[in-house]
Amino acid sequence: MKKYLMLLLASCFLFVLAACGASDDGNQSEGANEQAEEFTIGVIPSQTEGSMEAAMEELQAILTEELDRPVKVDVYPDYNGVVEAMNYDKIDMAYFGPLTYVVAHANSGAKAIITQLINGEPFYHSYIITHVDSPWNSIEELLADSKDVDFAFGDINSTSGSLIPSIELQDRGVFVSEDEHEFKTVRYTGSHDATALAIQNKQVTAGAIDSAIYNQLVESGKVDGEQIKTIWESEPLFQYPWAVHADTDNETIEKLQAAFIAIKDPVVLDAFGASGFTEATDEDYESIRDAAIKEGIINE
Repeated sequence: MKKYLMLLLASCFLFVLAACGASDDGNQSEGANEQAEEFTIGVIPSQTEGSMEAAMEELQAILTEELDRPVKVDVYPDYNGVVEAMNYDKIDMAYFGPLTYVVAHANSGAKAIITQLINGEPFYHSYIITHVDSPWNSIEELLADSKDVDFAFGDINSTSGSLIPSIELQDRGVFVSEDEHEFKTVRYTGSHDATALAIQNKQVTAGAIDSAIYNQLVESGKVDGEQIKTIWESEPLFQYPWAVHADTDNETIEKLQAAFIAIKDPVVLDAFGASGFTEATDEDYESIRDAAIKEGIINE
């Protein structure tokens, strides 16, 4: 009888230990799941979505490995969608244009941490381009015949495709808004490659475009550079930032910076017309912030 009682007690003891172990394992699994929470990145449509899809899949795989957690990269249909996603805590990081970045920083405290290098430099320009068959070889010549010009901007929230060239055209007295201008027509194509193709196909007379993206489109053969000429170039602009949510911890920021700087994958780099990545800060975008304030897009 004593032997039976001792066996019964031992069995109960082992059962309790097993239950505790299962509970601990459950807590550990739950903790692991919390640590593996998906890190989400939103990307503006600097080119049409299809042309960026493969590159974003590569980037997603690289960052998943380097951060040791699942990473999801999504290309949004428009610039403002990425800003709103950051504002409403839907994403942890975003690839912004400089203008959309200063708007997101003003609205939600987004913080620039990385930008791309083009031929080793973190700068690009806004171009105004026209077809090689057009009679104009300078912006002055184009604007002298503004009534004959169908002009194209990119996305209305684009820095080089809208903000900077629109200020230049305002200063020259030919543009106020889409409905108030001295051109024959004004339109927004929605992306840089759409603008380039519209010029190449003579659907519009002239248009504004990102210099780095234009050069990448030519190099990749998506646009025939011999059919297009540049008639105006802006002052240097600091390249597009990758910015994190205001609540991002320093450890994650450091991992992200290290991961981006280490990227050598040509598929990823080519999607941005980049030769590499480097660190960026909010102060790098002061000139864009000043332009956005001038246009009433953000407040001082």
